[in-house]
Amino acid sequence: MNDLFFKFIEKLGSIDNTLLFAVSIIPYAIFLFYLYKIKSVNIFVKTGFSLTVLFVFITILVSIFTLNYYDKTLVEVDFLHGFAESFLTLSDFVILFGFIKLLNSLEVNNS
Repeated sequence: MNDLFFKFIEKLGSIDNTLLFAVSIIPYAIFLFYLYKIKSVNIFVKTGFSLTVLFVFITILVSIFTLNYYDKTLVEVDFLHGFAESFLTLSDFVILFGFIKLLNSLEVNNS
């Protein structure tokens, strides 16, 4: 059983996930479309989830730059990897701020 599990993990690791990564933007775009239709969700939450798309775009650009300029992957160049990840941190912070504002605006009914 253990050997079968490791073979399965090795097989998963050998699959090129570039196409899956590219296609994953479609369900995320659908998610954003319906998120913007919900009136009860504030603009900070909507903007935060939209900033995640900016994070992906910046990561792709920085990855291409890193491959061309340093001949390394993005993970191997720490300061550029940190720069790209900072956009994910920014989007997470905006989402968190939006949900905190949303929770604070809810009416509390104590009996």
